[in-house]
Amino acid sequence: MSAVCRSLLRASVRPVPGFVSVNSRLCSSTASSASSTKPTQEQQKVKTSIQRPAPSASHDWIGPPNRLSNMRPIVYRAPDRETQLEKRLRTLRQETEDWNHDFWTKQNVTFSQEKESFIASQLRAKGLSRRDEQGRNRSLDSEEIAVFYKNFLDTNRTRHANYNKEWYRRNFTITFLMARVTLQNMWNNLSPANGGKKNDPTT
Repeated sequence: MSAVCRSLLRASVRPVPGFVSVNSRLCSSTASSASSTKPTQEQQKVKTSIQRPAPSASHDWIGPPNRLSNMRPIVYRAPDRETQLEKRLRTLRQETEDWNHDFWTKQNVTFSQEKESFIASQLRAKGLSRRDEQGRNRSLDSEEIAVFYKNFLDTNRTRHANYNKEWYRRNFTITFLMARVTLQNMWNNLSPANGGKKNDPTT
């Protein structure tokens, strides 16, 4: 997960006591990150859990980092008397969370699988097995593994470029909607015509 992706996380997100250790399955797209075993084929399939905490009116839900995407799943709050504009913003932010999770899950799984295949093939070319006499995994030196990193980046250059374009498009829309929500709330709080109460605009 890049620094750009992490910028999506709100500074005001509040972890719920006990959520990480007790209810992490509710907000995580895969098994708990506490597991140290390799992911099964079923776990490697990209999926977003439908078992999530219901949105709170006062705060966001946040779970532990997902073991495949390395992203913390978030359920954004749904304030009381949520306007259509606020709901539109919340929905887009939630969809973007899921979109980011799906992208980085696929990317990280593919990276791990291709790296493992590359190491195995290089060791076979040297007449070596994947494990040494003590049963430990053999590895390549930094120059050898750098060849894989370069090839992986070159192969996925277009994919990364398309991801960045879509990310900036989504981020711009989210920022624009946040500005509109802020202006709407300021108007509702200051305007004597509505008594300081929220309107529920349809646009």
